[in-house]
Amino acid sequence: VCPEVECGLTIPRESMRLVGTPESPRLITNKSGTDHTEKMNHWAAGRVGQLAEENLCGFIFKSKSPSSGMERVKVYDKNNVPRAAGVGLFAQVFMERFPILPVEEEGRLHDIILRENFIESVFVYKRWRNTVFDFTAKKLVDFHTSHKLLLRAHSEKHYRELGRIVAKAGTLDPEQLLASYQDNLMAAMRLKPTVKKHVNVLMHMMGHFKKQLTSDEKQELLEEIERFRNSHIPLIVPITLLNHYVRKYNETYLQQQYYLNPHPAELKLRNHA
Repeated sequence: VCPEVECGLTIPRESMRLVGTPESPRLITNKSGTDHTEKMNHWAAGRVGQLAEENLCGFIFKSKSPSSGMERVKVYDKNNVPRAAGVGLFAQVFMERFPILPVEEEGRLHDIILRENFIESVFVYKRWRNTVFDFTAKKLVDFHTSHKLLLRAHSEKHYRELGRIVAKAGTLDPEQLLASYQDNLMAAMRLKPTVKKHVNVLMHMMGHFKKQLTSDEKQELLEEIERFRNSHIPLIVPITLLNHYVRKYNETYLQQQYYLNPHPAELKLRNHA
């Protein structure tokens, strides 16, 4: 999506910037002072309607753009002083239309933690959409059960709230139930996992093997978790070891946990220390 071209501006075109206040900016060309705000907003309103038919599971914006910047876009006041507190006009309309859709800026994706969190959120959102299609209470319970450890790695608070929502699956109106679960689910996914959160989940998973693991296997797993805690190895190392034990000891509960395989291994998103 190229907002400038699609809304009818020329190639090449005069450079533009946001002018006014972050709450109500105008899209103004730098030299001639032409105001393209209405043109951009009118086009954006129609374009998000088209995008609603694309079954999007995520969207990446162009950083610092007066049309597509997701955050920290410069807005110039009446004294021509910039303030990095705005949102691009198209990005604003898009995020209002799709408030729970995972979004990110291409510049921020250079951050390995933000990149992993965004991709993970995209896959969670896709699985959620599959769940609500032809919805049943059982499908909600199954979704929640298989995402428990993943949610705990993001937010223990939201994980517990989501559990309370699922417990009301037989009494709440289905539409209200889905909206409440969906809002809390994506709010949890917007919170980044930390080393501490991951370690808590890893130790929780280890507890599932307290009767199966030998003393040497327990010691090895504890050592790998501690090395991860100290940033000496990437998360993929204890995860690989746990996946091995899940398969070796046929741990059925952990077999269904997306935390162990949240996205394709080829992306190597957990390979950083």
